[in-house]
Amino acid sequence: MASERDLMQAVIDGDAGRARALAEAAVSAGDDLLAAVERLVAGIRRVGELWEEGEYFLPELVQGAEAMKAAMAVVNPALGARQLSRQPRGRVVIGTVQGDVHDIGKTLVGTLLAANGFEVHDLGADVPIAAFVAKARETHAQIVGASALLTTTMPVQRELVAALAAAGLAGSVKVLVGGAPTTAAWARAIGAAYAENALRAVAVAESLLRP
Repeated sequence: MASERDLMQAVIDGDAGRARALAEAAVSAGDDLLAAVERLVAGIRRVGELWEEGEYFLPELVQGAEAMKAAMAVVNPALGARQLSRQPRGRVVIGTVQGDVHDIGKTLVGTLLAANGFEVHDLGADVPIAAFVAKARETHAQIVGASALLTTTMPVQRELVAALAAAGLAGSVKVLVGGAPTTAAWARAIGAAYAENALRAVAVAESLLRP
């Protein structure tokens, strides 16, 4: 089993090849993939801190994100395969709203939800409202997660809540929003739940499924 800091350090170093190799080793060894994801989360969080401290610049930021995505590309399918034989805790449709192409945070949320037993349908980034609504209806989702990393795309989260209501899904589908510019107050104002980070999103999703 890789040491606890290996995956984290690969992300901090921006070494996509090593991150992927370590993820493949973890899957092959049958390691705890949730723990692997948590190390990846810690790595990308440290990259962000180094950016804020002026130690890292745009190239290092991009390399760290690419390393994390390379590892996630290995871990996500493995998590999905391990969940196939289990009854999902809930069904979630997730994506970054239209006009916004940021997907690191959204991908982390989806991965952690899958690791915790949720059936996750990740629509990617720059997702039209109609696609969220259609997928929620198709999969009988209980939660729609919508990420916005730009202040200019935050209003799309409000429009999504309204569109789900207009489609007659408000009673069966809860909306969970997140992203750097969002706040708990914003979520309350638009009629949604809020999670400030990927780890918290799992707890919030679980609470939304309680009667």
